[in-house]
Amino acid sequence: MKILPSLLAVTLAFVVFAEAGEPSVFAKEPVHSPFVGGFEDARRPISNPTLFDLAIPQTQLHPIFAYHRLPSSFKTTLGDVPVGGHVEAYAVQLEIALTERLSLNAVKDGYFIFEPDATLSNTEGWGNIGAGLKYALILNHEKQLAVSTQLVYEVPSGSREVFQGEGDGTFIPSLNVLKLHNRWQFANQFGFEIPVDSGAESSTFYNSMNVSYKLTDRIFPMFEVNWFSVLDAGDGGQRFNEQVGGLVPAVATFEGHDLFNFGAANAEDNRHLVTFALGSRARITDRLDLGFAWEFPVTDSDASVIEDRFYFDFVLRF
Repeated sequence: MKILPSLLAVTLAFVVFAEAGEPSVFAKEPVHSPFVGGFEDARRPISNPTLFDLAIPQTQLHPIFAYHRLPSSFKTTLGDVPVGGHVEAYAVQLEIALTERLSLNAVKDGYFIFEPDATLSNTEGWGNIGAGLKYALILNHEKQLAVSTQLVYEVPSGSREVFQGEGDGTFIPSLNVLKLHNRWQFANQFGFEIPVDSGAESSTFYNSMNVSYKLTDRIFPMFEVNWFSVLDAGDGGQRFNEQVGGLVPAVATFEGHDLFNFGAANAEDNRHLVTFALGSRARITDRLDLGFAWEFPVTDSDASVIEDRFYFDFVLRF
């Protein structure tokens, strides 16, 4: 299944087709577009892509590639266990504005190629699907301020080989704030991952912040901070049997946070994960942004699933 990078290729071909379309069709702003007056320079954050977005409801297509390096070892109840290797993630997010204030937002899907160096098995499979509604409580073009709330449900539809598809699903309520000021952008989103089967899987809190600057009309460097905190650990029950016989939830002393929920019984041993991300967006056209970022933990990487992560994405607005 190494042909899965074609997901991005197909989407890129769609973008090229759209950009080559009749100008009279594609140059027009949609009715009630939030990008008319005040929000033209708004730029989407890059890291924590399944949970962190702009507060503005909009119609956009967002293909993502992430190269996620695993730590050389994991801290477990059995001691340090060698792992290493990497995970490749290919995904396409879609948001559709139903009105100026309300949008339908598909935030998680995609395909994972899991290639650890030791202990865990090399495998690949589909991620869970997550989608929901975003509603702008405040959408003030004049003050360049937006505040929205969102409720997402993540369906346990993915492949157990890549730590997906377990449990009864997860609700993710969040609050998102966006403020533009001169050349600066400040964005913050916080929320909760609340599993339906709260006794089995871990519940977490997250907060993500984006600060970016309009260096030129086309270049927007950005700095981001992501904080994940375990509120209640899972039961450590046997799950994901294709990986070391399903022992991961029983021995892991941390959680998977943005991509995985192990239901680790000892996740409170390393409750917090904090990452920084450095990157930039390039505005290719008024509707197309490219993005690149490098994310790395500032807490103990051996007590998490991330050594570092590289992102490449683009955002096509309609």
